[in-house]
Amino acid sequence: MEPLPIGANFKRAKILWELGLHIAGNPETPYGGNRDMCIVVGSGAGADFKPWLRMSTGSAVMAHAVAKGEIEAAFVNPSAMLTQAYRGVGLFHQPLPLRIIGNYPSMDRFVIGIRKKLGFSSLHDVKKARYPLKISLREDPTHSTLVLINQLLAFHGMSLDEIKSWGGSVHPIGGPGDKRRLAGIRDGSIDAIMDEGISTWIDEALAHGFVPLDLDEAAFAHLGSLGWRRGPLNYGRFAHLPGGHECIDFSGWPLYASASLPDKVAYDICGAFGARHDEMPWEKGTHLGISQIGKETDATPMDVPLHPGAERWYREQGHLS
Repeated sequence: MEPLPIGANFKRAKILWELGLHIAGNPETPYGGNRDMCIVVGSGAGADFKPWLRMSTGSAVMAHAVAKGEIEAAFVNPSAMLTQAYRGVGLFHQPLPLRIIGNYPSMDRFVIGIRKKLGFSSLHDVKKARYPLKISLREDPTHSTLVLINQLLAFHGMSLDEIKSWGGSVHPIGGPGDKRRLAGIRDGSIDAIMDEGISTWIDEALAHGFVPLDLDEAAFAHLGSLGWRRGPLNYGRFAHLPGGHECIDFSGWPLYASASLPDKVAYDICGAFGARHDEMPWEKGTHLGISQIGKETDATPMDVPLHPGAERWYREQGHLS
């Protein structure tokens, strides 16, 4: 298929898409603000626009809207958040009938980095010392990392508010490689980082006296029950990491839908993945081909079933055995 389908209507659609990207991508817009986009396919032939297929980016709790049919499909980062919705654990109080259409390959980890000179080897140590950590965190209150952080701290019997009550502080940043974080690493104004997107900050942190904080087996087991997988932090990828480290997997961006979405719609979305594969901004070094988005790999964790319509498309294309 041509990158731009033939017809003036599609030129106008492309213009709208570019306008939306520019407005939503305004670097002055804070995280949690008007940064998301919803693609709506339907008919504007009458006095009113009639939506047929709505696909969106957004927070994990949009899973409720997807389950209720208020939106047909949504992306979430990472896969573990969809697992929580499917199981009805953690952020979700009951299981939601959701299915995966395709999982965008994204390889990432969540790491707690802390200044080595503080002498802490676990969050239990921080709790026992009631230490006033100066923590660098995401400013977006709906970000999935904050869900994980709250769940992790609660397991260790503490919270961000409690750390603040000890004299600690939170230093909010936008993206994981935010210049405010990197400056704080260098000038000593932060002494802990809890985040994903590690390729943008961990080398700098390790070079300035940070070390990854360990989680014990009980913590991994608890987080596993909430859908968070454990994963290795392969030290070969980072110049300053002296050895391997087990941390939390933060991989995969599943595009998901309600189990009640008609099979043909899910099938057609997968067909669009295949037809426009070369137009998509795949993650370099992680994407292994179109077959990867429909099956379990390190970069596409799948603890939620495929939608039947999607599964049929992958099988017919020879991507599933």
